[in-house]
Amino acid sequence: MPKVGMEPLRREAMIRATIQAIGEAGSLDVTVSQIAKRAGMSSALAHHYFGSKDQIFLAAMRHILRKFGTSVTLRLRNLEDPAARIRAIIAASFAEGQFDKEVVAAWLTFYVRAMQSEDVARLLSVYARRLKSNLMHDLRKLFDDAEAEQVAQGLASLIDGFYIRHALQHVAPDRDASQALVCDYLALWMERKARG
Repeated sequence: MPKVGMEPLRREAMIRATIQAIGEAGSLDVTVSQIAKRAGMSSALAHHYFGSKDQIFLAAMRHILRKFGTSVTLRLRNLEDPAARIRAIIAASFAEGQFDKEVVAAWLTFYVRAMQSEDVARLLSVYARRLKSNLMHDLRKLFDDAEAEQVAQGLASLIDGFYIRHALQHVAPDRDASQALVCDYLALWMERKARG
């Protein structure tokens, strides 16, 4: 008979184990059995809670995205200056727990897997729309609509690009340098706007 209240704990353990396994393998080239063993449970129980490996991966990415959303919300609290709010979103993207090796590997897998799975592509699309919406909210206060759109696209591309570089290159800038470079992009646009 299953222990009452264990399901949320086991699901969380599986999610953590999935992120760790992807980080170690550098891809989704791991089995449900390997993930389950890392989580201290059987693969049958993992299948019972999640269904397939794709569903386990989706749960892990939803977990990462929830943590990112919470980080953004906390950083935006009490900020009114549009530029400060945009920098807070950038900071959340490179925060500890988001830019760690394991999580970056999960993001890279997320991008690649989105080309093969409709469910993953849908979740990636939700993330991209939400990031753009968050950025555009404050960029529209600093730029006209066309410029705001361009800056949002550039910021999102730089963030994604640094994740990819961090996953694939040992010489990629670290968390702080990556964040500073993305903020520099915003500053350059603001200087250009100020000069008219």
